[in-house]
Amino acid sequence: MSSRALRKLHGNRDLNVLNGQNDDEEDEDLETDRGTSNKKNRKPQNPFLLLGEEEDDVSEEDKEDTMLQDQLTQTDVQEKGANKKKKKKKKKKKKSADREIEEDEIDASIKEVNRILENSGHGAEFITRVDTVNESTKALLTVEHKNLNPDNEMKRIFGSRVVQAEVSRRRQRNTPARRRTSWLATPKDTWPHIGKSGLTMSLTETRGNVVYFIYEHNHQYQQVQFKFYDAVESLNPQNIMDIIRTHPYHVDSLIQMSEVFRMSEDMQTAADLIERALFSFEMSFHSLFSLTTGNCRLDFKQTENRPFYLAVFKHLVNVGQRGCYRTALEFCKLLLSLDPDNDPMCVLLLIDFYALRAAEYSFLIRLYQEWEDHRNLSQLPNFAFSVPLAMFLQGESQSSEDTTEADEKLQQALIMFPGLLMPLLDKCSVNPDNVVSSHTFFGDKTQYSQTAALKQLVGLYIGRCHACWKQPEVVQWLERNVKEVLKRVDEKDPFIEECNKKRQMRYQGTPRNILRHILISEIKDAITALPPDVANTTVLSYDPLPPLDSVATYQRPDRQRTPQQGNTLALFLRSLLPNFDPNAPPPENEGAVGGEEGNNLRQGVNVLMEAMRDLLANIRPVNPPVENQEEERDEGEWD
Repeated sequence: MSSRALRKLHGNRDLNVLNGQNDDEEDEDLETDRGTSNKKNRKPQNPFLLLGEEEDDVSEEDKEDTMLQDQLTQTDVQEKGANKKKKKKKKKKKKSADREIEEDEIDASIKEVNRILENSGHGAEFITRVDTVNESTKALLTVEHKNLNPDNEMKRIFGSRVVQAEVSRRRQRNTPARRRTSWLATPKDTWPHIGKSGLTMSLTETRGNVVYFIYEHNHQYQQVQFKFYDAVESLNPQNIMDIIRTHPYHVDSLIQMSEVFRMSEDMQTAADLIERALFSFEMSFHSLFSLTTGNCRLDFKQTENRPFYLAVFKHLVNVGQRGCYRTALEFCKLLLSLDPDNDPMCVLLLIDFYALRAAEYSFLIRLYQEWEDHRNLSQLPNFAFSVPLAMFLQGESQSSEDTTEADEKLQQALIMFPGLLMPLLDKCSVNPDNVVSSHTFFGDKTQYSQTAALKQLVGLYIGRCHACWKQPEVVQWLERNVKEVLKRVDEKDPFIEECNKKRQMRYQGTPRNILRHILISEIKDAITALPPDVANTTVLSYDPLPPLDSVATYQRPDRQRTPQQGNTLALFLRSLLPNFDPNAPPPENEGAVGGEEGNNLRQGVNVLMEAMRDLLANIRPVNPPVENQEEERDEGEWD
């Protein structure tokens, strides 16, 4: 091979180096330095491609030298590759050794902690309990960020092109401002810049692996809150809108105005205000507050925390009405994780509906199996009927013909809640046969014997989940099990009498969280069964049925009474007096009037009454104008 070809192949290196006169160490150093500098810029060259360029200058002897040199080059490359592999193996061995050392150190620290806990009297029992809680709530209360965005579900339903086209259509022509990323709500271009709203979150305590947080209002936010209370008492929505114009991210004002727009059937604006409230909440999250872990808690008794519960509940309902049931189910899990023990918004009464509509049958069945022992979910009509329905639909999706477990669960539900069948069939527009309708077990007597609390739960489930029972195969399955229940009734199965005793002992009163859930759900079948004391109570849209043991960080200051406040009738009567002064303070006991002022007030009342009598006595109707008799009246004119 010619010298020019060798230089093109190996660069400017000396030919003596190529002939092997330098030792292997120098060759390795040069190759390493040159390889690191030109590794990215130069492509690997094939030495055989250079032979064609020097064909004319190559002789037979040169060809033999070339073949010899190629063999030497290949052997050098193989040796270098072997050396690199050895180095990589050494590095891997070092890394694995370091990992083993780290794992040994971690195991040693865990053993040391366990030893300290055992000596203190707590032992591994506490650690086992914590780990058990984590495992049981891992798939039930953990939330996935991608499932909180309804646009992702819309893309799965209608396709990404349709959703992107809709987003592009709504986007304004001007370049949108750069928004902060959020998970609960996507900020819109029409929203104002959030800045510092005065709403913050702080960590209060940590119990085991559960962390408790609380929302806080700074001084400026508290002043806005007081203005909001005055605006609500004024019964003028315009006053609330004025607060939103000056403070666009005041959450209570946004929730209250959302209710006003919803009552005026402007659902889009109502949903937009709720999303803005959620965005304000999320921008105030503590750095340790996580939506996905399921171990972050917000105490519902705290006044500042309750608007977050209400905003999440209203948002999931709005998302569910758009058909995004999977997203609504994810928000149910989020809302339940905030306080799973007390469940202040009664998420357990609607989580089964969204699980059925989203075809998340395994989640609903697992929730029932893991929580039945300590929550008695089978005593709620929604779980008693939705769980066997999920088992049946799961078997249908898997082409399984074995419905034994689903049949047994459904029969138990029908025996425990016989008053639910006929209203459910009526809601689904299904006419039962004469055997079912004429039987006393499912007759009107059973429905009338239900307590008010049980009627509320039954009405809530029928009003919400009746659409899940309209499928023809589901109706046939229900009909088959109803006939089996009637056979068991005729055979006097002891389980029927046991369920009857349970119904008489339980459902004697409705917990406050269920009443709150019924009020904000606005399902007519359940609202009609509310007790009079709750139905006639004034319910605040921004804080419906607050808990009796509510805790507030700050109190609203007492407002000073102005002369215009107080007894309206007494104020009106005093204004009739000739010596009335509007700036004078009202008497201490305005209801009992006596002395000289009382005599003047009585005289004023008497004068007013006399004037009213004269007015009524002297009222005379005005005679209608006399028309010209010569004018002819139309035939259709009435006298």
